[in-house]
Amino acid sequence: MNNTVQRIAKNTTALLVAQLISYSLGFFYIMYTARYLGVAGFGILSFALAFTGIFGVFTDLGLQPLTVREVARDKSLASKYLANVSTMKVILVAITFGLIALTINLLGYPEQTIKVVYLIALSVVFHAFTGMFYSIFRAHEKMEYQSLGQILNSVLLLSGAFFLIKQGFGVIGFASLHSLVSAIALGYSFVVCVWKFVLPKIEINFGFWKTMIKQALPFGLTILFFSLYYRIDMVMLSMMKGNEAVGWYSAAHRLVFTFAAISGPFLGSFFPVTSRLYQSSKEALIRSSERAFGYLLMIALPIGLGTTILASRLISLIYGAEYIPSIIALQILIWTGVFIFVDVFGNLLGSIDKQIEMAKVSGICLLVNVVLNLLLIPKYSYVGASIATVITNIVGIFGLYGYVVRSGYQLSNKFLLKKIFKVATATIIMGAYTISFQNVSLLLLVPSSAMFYFLSFYLLKGFDSEDRELFKKVFTGGNRR
Repeated sequence: MNNTVQRIAKNTTALLVAQLISYSLGFFYIMYTARYLGVAGFGILSFALAFTGIFGVFTDLGLQPLTVREVARDKSLASKYLANVSTMKVILVAITFGLIALTINLLGYPEQTIKVVYLIALSVVFHAFTGMFYSIFRAHEKMEYQSLGQILNSVLLLSGAFFLIKQGFGVIGFASLHSLVSAIALGYSFVVCVWKFVLPKIEINFGFWKTMIKQALPFGLTILFFSLYYRIDMVMLSMMKGNEAVGWYSAAHRLVFTFAAISGPFLGSFFPVTSRLYQSSKEALIRSSERAFGYLLMIALPIGLGTTILASRLISLIYGAEYIPSIIALQILIWTGVFIFVDVFGNLLGSIDKQIEMAKVSGICLLVNVVLNLLLIPKYSYVGASIATVITNIVGIFGLYGYVVRSGYQLSNKFLLKKIFKVATATIIMGAYTISFQNVSLLLLVPSSAMFYFLSFYLLKGFDSEDRELFKKVFTGGNRR
């Protein structure tokens, strides 16, 4: 398992560094864009991103995770998968763009909103092919190439935003920026794929397509359901309460999902490794998953509580007085971020060929989310949408855990409960410290609270002997004994 952890650590580090850089740049992009466009304009852009994101699932239908899993198990399949997926993508993106255009016009939105949706839809098309190339990078566990692509994307978005603000462009200009940056990112990923991996070809093998679709569809349904219940709230808010409600909700939503996505490098690196462990060592698979959950929880829980305590200061600092209504949304939604951050169980089900179980859980989550939004948004607006999202994630995390256990993989409840107890205790101690000094400058309070948390966790003996051994292996490359 030590070699496994080292391999995960190597790839996680590459993606994590990229994520930290890209999300730092993305943070400033969101801040400047939200302030410049105002609540209504930011609401239009956020709606377009959510609306097209829902349809964006149809550009893939689960082909990307399937490609990662199968090519990770047998690298010789890379050319075959890329050739056939490329051809299928051409058909899928054409259908998707048509569905977006038809639906937005039938819903009767204003002309400006429709134009923004069209432009963002172009970026969805480009992103579909970029993701296809990234799946080849991930399958070969060469995460550094995806990392560079993410950094390039963020640099271009922020630079473009500064240019648009200086030139006085409106929301349509920002939508055009998304399309242009996505096209450049696609060009980068194509060049890297040809240079380092395989030359994309066009291949039509209907027998292979049938097999791929059969295997990928459960992945696709899962992604569709999760995409719907993470984005449909903004669409429903837009239709029921207007652009301002979407703007306030999206301000908090973007911060939370930026935080939640930080775990993406770890889970992205973890997936191809667990896909192999499923075939070689189920015991190592389970033990690695338990450890992964513990490490992610150790990061997520204190950030969740700290954000809840400091939400008013964070919103005021980042967005300004116009977004004060976003404070309560952030205090609620941050717990959705915590659940997403620690989603090891969904990752595990995908790697052990349990896509159908994942699809069932995500379908239930979608139904719960839509019903709760219908009940809560009319009365509580964006606050109701925030509550619905958190409840949905609670249902999802326990549902995924239950399916893992019922699939015959006996997780150590004793280990998990012990880890949860120690993380929660250290988090509560940190929370008391943060509340006591909450008027101190954030530049001092945030790092000192983090230090106080880790000191408390250490004194509670949160790191066991195996943790210390794994850390030593990671940081020394396994050379010391």
